[in-house]
Amino acid sequence: MAETKGERPTEIDSVEPDRRKQTIAERDAAWEPKPYVSGETRVRGENSIFDPDFNKPQIQGPSAFITGWPVWHSRSPMIHGHWLKTHGIAGTYGRQGVPPEEFPFFLKKLRDKGFSGGNVTIPHKEAAFRHVDARDAAAEAIGAVNTLWFENERLIGGNTDAYGFAANLDERLNGWDSAEYAVVIGAGGAARAVIHALIKRGITHVFIVNRTVSRAENLVRDFGPKVSAHGEEERDDLLKIADLVVNTAPVPERDPELPAWFPEKLPDLSMMKRDAMVTDIVYSPLMTPILRAAEKEGLKHCDGLGMLLHQAVPGFERWFGKRPEVTGELRKMVLKDLGIEG
Repeated sequence: MAETKGERPTEIDSVEPDRRKQTIAERDAAWEPKPYVSGETRVRGENSIFDPDFNKPQIQGPSAFITGWPVWHSRSPMIHGHWLKTHGIAGTYGRQGVPPEEFPFFLKKLRDKGFSGGNVTIPHKEAAFRHVDARDAAAEAIGAVNTLWFENERLIGGNTDAYGFAANLDERLNGWDSAEYAVVIGAGGAARAVIHALIKRGITHVFIVNRTVSRAENLVRDFGPKVSAHGEEERDDLLKIADLVVNTAPVPERDPELPAWFPEKLPDLSMMKRDAMVTDIVYSPLMTPILRAAEKEGLKHCDGLGMLLHQAVPGFERWFGKRPEVTGELRKMVLKDLGIEG
């Protein structure tokens, strides 16, 4: 149809849907990564940490951040933003995407930029461990830093993942720390925080089950005689004696060859004791295969979302001076953003 003179063409079909009305889960599904540009060739202009204005304090009130590469998917700004609003604090918390080769420079300029501190996520946790001025006991034990703050002029690195893991279980899995034997599935970076928390709370022995046994053996060397390494062929025998099972391994992709209606094969937990407990540090999906298997067997279980929420508490208190609470309201807000009814 010809356009009438003086009439503006409709934009309904030409504009991108209002991103503010989309959940992060919906945006994640539509996101396409841009090609990586190395630090040597990236433009040193506006929005780069090499921007001449980078050194100028630009923020009023206390300010913190989450940094990673990428970091667009982080829900930390939602969590800390909620607490800032709840406590009526005129502060800010946002994302700072920093490529690995620029991370040391980023840390050196935190004070000049006006930050009180921040969170660190993949792939910067080990680099932060190396570049801070001092580390707390948890970071030393785990070998990674996820929280930064200043004490006088020194940049301190801490790790709150073990705290978050234990606090989640304290809230949702009463009696977990009475367990004698714990089985940890997976031997990656997240397993280190879990093992630290288990040992600190008095678990007698931690069995690490991993496909590559040598990776589990590395953790045994770091955490000592209360920990042992095992291959997947020993998994069922260990599950028989386990009081607590913690999955730290990523959820495997569903077989694309299977039709959507085909039932997913769940892990077999039928050999476990009836009073055993199961948890997973993964929170998306909320009910992972091992949690659904636990539910099927009638075992007490809890999801990993609380670990994400609780690990944020100590950092917020350091940066903004108030200790926040993990409430049902906050949990529902994050679940809604994940596209999950809680």
